[in-house]
Amino acid sequence: MAITRYEPADILSRFQQQLNDLWRAAPDSESSNVATSAWMPLVDIKEEPERFIIKADLPGVKPDEIEITMENGALTIRGERSHEKEENKGGFHRLERSRGVFYRRFAMPDTADAEQIKASNKDGVLEIEIPKRVAIRGRKIEVKS
Repeated sequence: MAITRYEPADILSRFQQQLNDLWRAAPDSESSNVATSAWMPLVDIKEEPERFIIKADLPGVKPDEIEITMENGALTIRGERSHEKEENKGGFHRLERSRGVFYRRFAMPDTADAEQIKASNKDGVLEIEIPKRVAIRGRKIEVKS
């Protein structure tokens, strides 16, 4: 009789991997707020009293290669980082930087003003400014005696 070691963490790890595989195979959803492409730019999302700011790292992507849309309460960023000419000299070859199509979608709150969105790209960082609607911004109401 062989003795085998029971590793509950190994079972959980395999289960998590299977769930991840299923998630990646799921069809695109209109309400998705996660990446649905081979690579995704890293983003910072910040809420300020009068606006939301999304910053995405897109080094090497030209502004005319980026498409930003706002539809049905979802902000979508898509584009492509092109392949550069690759050389393989001396027997060494290593490619670590992601290339190809990227696609990010974010569910936006009702307070977002889709008509006033602005975007800029500086030093490989895409910045999207989404103002909040004036009517929805909170205001302090003074109580008089």
